[in-house]
Amino acid sequence: MLHDPSHYEPPAPAEPIVLRDADQTVLRRLAGEWAAIAALPVHREKAELWRRLNDRQSVRPMVWINEIPWHEMDVHGELTLRCVHPWARDQERDLRRTLYQWRHLPGDMIVNDFLPCPLALHSTDFGILEDVDLARTDAESDIVSRHFHKQIFDFADLDKIRMPVLTHNTQATEFRYRAMCDLYADILPVRKTGQTHIWFTPWDYLIRWWGIEEAMVDMVERPELIHAAVERMVDAWLVELDQFIALNALALDADNTRIGSGGYGYVSDLPGPVYDPARVQPHNMWGCSNAQIFSGVSPDMHWQFALQHDLRWLSRWGLNYYGCCEPLDGKADLLQRIPNLRKVSVTPWCRTERAVATLGPHWVLSRKPNPAILAGDDWHPEHARQDLREFLEQARGCHVELIMKDISTVRRQPQRLWDWARIAMEEAEAWAR
Repeated sequence: MLHDPSHYEPPAPAEPIVLRDADQTVLRRLAGEWAAIAALPVHREKAELWRRLNDRQSVRPMVWINEIPWHEMDVHGELTLRCVHPWARDQERDLRRTLYQWRHLPGDMIVNDFLPCPLALHSTDFGILEDVDLARTDAESDIVSRHFHKQIFDFADLDKIRMPVLTHNTQATEFRYRAMCDLYADILPVRKTGQTHIWFTPWDYLIRWWGIEEAMVDMVERPELIHAAVERMVDAWLVELDQFIALNALALDADNTRIGSGGYGYVSDLPGPVYDPARVQPHNMWGCSNAQIFSGVSPDMHWQFALQHDLRWLSRWGLNYYGCCEPLDGKADLLQRIPNLRKVSVTPWCRTERAVATLGPHWVLSRKPNPAILAGDDWHPEHARQDLREFLEQARGCHVELIMKDISTVRRQPQRLWDWARIAMEEAEAWAR
């Protein structure tokens, strides 16, 4: 996630990274395991299956899992960090999670044959943070309940939303890159990577500063204020996008990059015919948007207060993904207005028959099975299988990805998610026979 309205991310320090021998030993061992997995031919096969899905020539449904409750997943110390240096611990965490997912719940995941070194990019963000009361049921979990305190009351408060300033600390990037090359270059190539897919979601931010009920009421009572707020948010994102372009900091995402709230971005249409490998542009990439707070909002209001504003963003990209948690099965006419739309989120709250009939003929269906199935007092894998099978049977003739996400808990039984991954693959492969 490029932005987080709960806090400001400080700039990366530009200082040499010096690791103790023990940290280096841990990281090199993990990188060696990664390299062995990355060399397997199955990754090329899976990349082709993802490409065919996104080209709407799918062989079978594709399966991917993310937004995992990692604090509940450790088994036999597989996720326990052993490094001491903070940068090394971040490296170790990413390596261990990738290796763990490959071992236990891979679905159709793809492991790169290189290690990415992200550019040290920093945004000043939107100038306003949420003022929130938090309620937790698990001190170790990132999943919390929030009560937002209103900060936007009238037009004057829109000035609190600032235009971001983006910078690239090239020295910090070089320190990171040199440290990674020193560690890994004889094991795996290291590549500097710019900003790939950008999660664009104005309404997710506005409700944190406005309040959910207050914003819904103001769409009726003060529509001019809502329009002005959404326009300002779109302005801010576009100002930042233009800075990414000026810094030459964008990177292709038609690969195993997550797109929107769905799966991987492999596709034949990108980067497209107008492409300079030395300077990636938005039209070479995937875009996305959503208005997940609009689950109960009519198509007309969805257009007025969200999508018509989002088109300024969505028109910049080569292909687009739309939606997250909001049911869109009754809004196909609305979605037809999105340029280059290729994938649409299909939540558990959609009517499956209508989603297949109205969305399936046009776009890839990014199906989100309900993660609540993993959270009950008891685990019933047969119920998970039946849920998947019922959807897939109704979606015959469509192009489908099965994305298990938003997993708040597995009740500290990680094998539940392992089982789900196995069952989903079995059902996806059986569907194709």
